[in-house]
Amino acid sequence: MPPAAAPLPCVRLLATGGTIAGAHTTGRGYRAAALSIDALVAAVPQLATLARIDVEQVAKLGSQDMTEAVWRKLAARVQRAVDNPALTGVVITHGTDTMEETAYFLNLVVRTDKPVVLVGAMRPATAMSADGPMNLFNAIAIATAPAARGRGVLVVANDEIHFAREVAKTNTTQLGTFASGQRGLAGLVNSGRPHFYAPPVRRHTAASEFAPLIAASVSERTLPRVDLIFAHAGMDRALIDAAVAAGARGLVIAGVGDGNLGATALAACAEAAKKGVAIVRASRTGGGVVERNIEIDDDRLGFIAANELNPQKARVLLMLGLTCTRDLRMLQEMFFAY
Repeated sequence: MPPAAAPLPCVRLLATGGTIAGAHTTGRGYRAAALSIDALVAAVPQLATLARIDVEQVAKLGSQDMTEAVWRKLAARVQRAVDNPALTGVVITHGTDTMEETAYFLNLVVRTDKPVVLVGAMRPATAMSADGPMNLFNAIAIATAPAARGRGVLVVANDEIHFAREVAKTNTTQLGTFASGQRGLAGLVNSGRPHFYAPPVRRHTAASEFAPLIAASVSERTLPRVDLIFAHAGMDRALIDAAVAAGARGLVIAGVGDGNLGATALAACAEAAKKGVAIVRASRTGGGVVERNIEIDDDRLGFIAANELNPQKARVLLMLGLTCTRDLRMLQEMFFAY
């Protein structure tokens, strides 16, 4: 009598909507999050060869409507799932527009070494040659792979695997929209077989100081307000002053070049810093490192350099950092560590 086959691993599939669950309306238009997670799973019967899948619809929205409240809810669901010893990993369906922010948030607040994988699509589920089904198949495969453990939160799309910290959406419509900059891909996945190139280089998940602080109360805790302002030629101080007046505890400036600002905006940021607002200088360029004390005297002005983080991820880290401390040296160290 042949030996019994080993049971398939169990994966929790959490759905938030997005284009991967989109359906055409009229002409070229479509509605994101139109389909349920059950419909997406049913459309890929090959998933049954990879894992036993337990599904939950956490939200149903386009990711342009993603909020910090949904992040907190999602983080609580992910933490509950990874704490279940019967589950091998977690996959989250998500729109591509803000996927990198959600992935980085979860990378900082979920305490686990199990795989947590975000997946989306650039074409709706009803499109000709939709990319969602293969992306979902690959994501489930990665969530069951022993080699995916300990790598933090991952993003999978277009046969590529990205680290949450490095990934960014770089194109409005192309399937290969996600890129990981100068550090490069985490790996590739070919028809459900992942091949990893490198480990993550910064602290995450189980090693994150935010995980034990946030995880137990993340679904109830309100994150501090941090606004993101885009620098440009001829910039005045209006938006900076408005953000401070609105109660921002932190500002991320998507500066020109090495996180630079013109004199008027720089003076406004310096005044905000004196009032206790944490100021982070990031870059709008899409690559490179924002260094301290190059053209701007961060030590004198009390600013924080974003290091390699893009502006939107710098905002995520600053929000979490401000739940722990207002000490500028400690906040700067977080940007070096994460």
